[in-house]
Amino acid sequence: MISIHRIVLRRLLLAWVAVSLLVGGLTYYFELEQIDDAVVALAASQSTHFAPEGLKTGTHTAEELRILEQRAGEFVKRNFVVIEVYDRQEQRILEAVNPQYAHIEAELKRFKHSFPHDTHSHYQKFVIGDDTVVQVLVPLPSKNGGNAGFFEGVFVVDRATLREFRDRLWRTLATVLFAVLATTVLLYPVIIALNRDVIRFSQEVLKGNLEMASVLGAAIAKRDSDTGDHNYRVTLYAIELGEAVGLAAGEMRQLILGAFLHDVGKIGISDNILLKPGKLSDEEFTIMRTHVALGVDIVEQSDWLQGARAVIEGHHEKFDGSGYLRGLSGNDIPLNARIFSIVDVFDALTSRRPYKAPLPLEEALGIIQKDAGTHFDPYLVEHFLAIAGSLHARIGAASETELQARLREQAMHYFLRASVEAKTPSPVPA
Repeated sequence: MISIHRIVLRRLLLAWVAVSLLVGGLTYYFELEQIDDAVVALAASQSTHFAPEGLKTGTHTAEELRILEQRAGEFVKRNFVVIEVYDRQEQRILEAVNPQYAHIEAELKRFKHSFPHDTHSHYQKFVIGDDTVVQVLVPLPSKNGGNAGFFEGVFVVDRATLREFRDRLWRTLATVLFAVLATTVLLYPVIIALNRDVIRFSQEVLKGNLEMASVLGAAIAKRDSDTGDHNYRVTLYAIELGEAVGLAAGEMRQLILGAFLHDVGKIGISDNILLKPGKLSDEEFTIMRTHVALGVDIVEQSDWLQGARAVIEGHHEKFDGSGYLRGLSGNDIPLNARIFSIVDVFDALTSRRPYKAPLPLEEALGIIQKDAGTHFDPYLVEHFLAIAGSLHARIGAASETELQARLREQAMHYFLRASVEAKTPSPVPA
């Protein structure tokens, strides 16, 4: 059985990976956006310090140009690659280049830009080699409210600043991922505790359902023989034969339910027919046969009991098609019904009834073997004959209390450990 701890840990790990990828990806994206914003803000902040004189009216004299060139020459030393000033006709009137970044300035010639037609500053970021640069285009207002010209500066973000930005990114990302991991780890004991509660409540409900099904089946059986032993024995026999042919755990649970309730329809049969010591008349036998349809109607009202239907409806079918309720034959009869019909007849032959004494084991098995291929599935008969001797020795003479205890243990094994799989199946006819 797979440990619930392994299941929870695996699912929490998958959830952590998924949430980490989602939250980490979003965090990484937004942090990169913030770094871009910070880089642009840094360039914009530096650009605002450049306030060229001489373009207030859109005219410029030689003296004004000299002052502008001097101002630009000083300003270009502040991490700028190049500074250019344009008049309002978008003609360049001066340029200052930082020789330290001549290689960047040469690379920037590949990138063309247009001039803004509003009063807002415009920024564009580039990565050139190992350097991050921001191109800043700022309209220069004139006294009359129009544009006197344009300022263009290409700002280099120094590597120490970039490293600081990136370190902040990785710190933030690591913090977020650690928070997600810590939350996942803290959820583990909570989920395990809740799972234990759910399992406990589920087991209590399931145990109650099983006990009700078992008690109901035993109560019906007592109408037949003053004892519920028959129901307990046939269910144990059915489990053993199901295991012998490799019945899957899910099918086994349905077989157990069906065995509990196989004769539940007899609740609708009158005592004078059900308890008649002699042979039934044709009319009485016709009425007796209706217990199959009555049983189907009873379990049809419960989703949980639907698994019992195959046995209830098919346990009087015969392999050659001569049985009832539907006259099915061969593999058209549900496997669980084919299994149960063998053990039901076997227990009827080997147990005492008000109208008969038990047959010896050898005689009962001879009847089962003789009816293989007509009444019973020959494949299943072969497997049953191999285990019938030991089964009868262990179960046939056990007291009602012993049978109840064994059946409770077997039923709990299959119903309360739903993940337990049966042995590797042999090729059972479907």
